[in-house]
Amino acid sequence: MYNSKISGLGFYVPDNVVTNNDLSKVMDTNDDWIQERTGIKERRHVVKGSGETTTTMGVKAAQKAIERAGIDKNDIDFIVFATLSPDYYFPGPGVLVQRDLGLDTVGALDVRNQCSGFIYGISVADQYIKSGMYSNVLVIGSELHSHGLDMTTRGRGVSVIFGDGAGAAILTRETDVNKGILSTHLHSEGQHAEELSLIAPGMGKRWVTDILQDNDPADESYFPYMNGQFVFKNAVVRFSEVIMEGLQKNGLHPTDIDLLVPHQANLRISQFIQKKFGLADDQVYNNIMSYGNTTAASIPIALTEAWENNRVNPGDLVVLAAFGSGFTWGSAIIRW
Repeated sequence: MYNSKISGLGFYVPDNVVTNNDLSKVMDTNDDWIQERTGIKERRHVVKGSGETTTTMGVKAAQKAIERAGIDKNDIDFIVFATLSPDYYFPGPGVLVQRDLGLDTVGALDVRNQCSGFIYGISVADQYIKSGMYSNVLVIGSELHSHGLDMTTRGRGVSVIFGDGAGAAILTRETDVNKGILSTHLHSEGQHAEELSLIAPGMGKRWVTDILQDNDPADESYFPYMNGQFVFKNAVVRFSEVIMEGLQKNGLHPTDIDLLVPHQANLRISQFIQKKFGLADDQVYNNIMSYGNTTAASIPIALTEAWENNRVNPGDLVVLAAFGSGFTWGSAIIRW
């Protein structure tokens, strides 16, 4: 039996910075309104026509993670790619990464768990390594939201939140079972699926021929929908539950946490959880202020940035936690 450890991290965000004031020029909003509700000051958006996609951003993040892991790309045994914004309806971006990195015919798995996608991906990779099946697994979370947002006053409640970017991790076999990923915990509650959703395009929506024929500009099902207050109330409960579940599984307590890296959904959610667990500012890493909510990419971007800023050190207890559309939620307990 093995453990898995994160041996390399990398992230990539587009150069194009979109501030709250920039958004106020295309919709009825302002910097104070956005910061008060979300904590976000700016985010990154891919420039239309630049050629950047969910896959290309994921590849750039992966290349950094591979280099930092000190492995050759051909040492990768498997790819797990988490996203809600794939380049194509199908195939998924996992195989596109395999192609663009020039890897041999390794397996590639796509994960569609939105904000919890990276945690789910880490859990899958961890189990493959624990079983002895693989030694090095590349896990990517990447999102290109900006091309699908309603950038008008009608959509401001959602569109001001999201940004583009990618993060990646290399999970590697660890023989010391007291190090690395100690446990992961996954949950879902589909009865609330439509409370945070993008209904179309989807085969359950209607026939493609009808979509082409109607071309209805008032059809809001093609834009993300979020019942904000309902999502917030569920998020703070599930975040707390799944963090405690992971700690209790390993005989640990909130006081043992060296760094909590929550999914960057809303700064107010992170602050609520921080207060509930009695954590100091240096025990929680938030960067939603600079990047917005990058969904499956948010945890690997934040974890990479924390590592780059020497906020993660050997022996630290690092807790990752996410909640999002589905509803899905999860946590990972890591001894660095």
